[in-house]
Amino acid sequence: MNRPEMPDMQSGADQLSAGGSGDAWNQPVGPRAAVAELHAGNRRFAAGTPGRPHQDVGRRVALAEGQQPFAVVLGCSDSRLAVELIFDRGLGDLFVVRTAGHAVGPEVLGSIEYAVTALGAPLVVVLGHESCGAVQAARSAEATGAPVAGHLRAVVEAVLPSVRRAEAAGITDLDRIVDQHVQQTVAVLLDRSAAVAAAVAAGTCAVVGMSYQLTTGAVRTVTEVGLAASSTP
Repeated sequence: MNRPEMPDMQSGADQLSAGGSGDAWNQPVGPRAAVAELHAGNRRFAAGTPGRPHQDVGRRVALAEGQQPFAVVLGCSDSRLAVELIFDRGLGDLFVVRTAGHAVGPEVLGSIEYAVTALGAPLVVVLGHESCGAVQAARSAEATGAPVAGHLRAVVEAVLPSVRRAEAAGITDLDRIVDQHVQQTVAVLLDRSAAVAAAVAAGTCAVVGMSYQLTTGAVRTVTEVGLAASSTP
């Protein structure tokens, strides 16, 4: 039996600098371009016409030498929030961190700081979604006062400030509370991470809050910090 021919591959460093494995899916440069590419990919996904970039053998081999993701995404752990699918990207494009209710703890902050400072990612996205179970659980705990068992308590406590802020503002719609929580997470991230805040102040990074609609597959921007003042190297 003849051995299958292996694809003729250029070096990993050359492929990454060219934006992929010989394709046209170049990595966007700078915060504004990164946001534009995420929205473009999401439009393809929502329309049912994904390009599925950077999912081939050449890309996989190229990434063995290193990674240069163009965005960090802090998303909810909900199984319906598959980040690379939603934004129609592939291997090495997105540095994804996921926790229930996109709760922010030391490990999350450290992961995001690594992507921004060591890998040079120019964008951080906080990605929430409609009908979020973590927000529902926090809202129920606040309304009933019932204790939350186990480690789920940490998730609820992380979301409670957003629920209380929404309540003080007279917001009762669940998805508007989700938006409030996305905004709160962006604020917490910038407050707790001096490294991310410094990158935003320098114009090399922006932080954008987004929300995903389960039925339509569309993502919309909820809030943004540093995008208008961002620079393009």
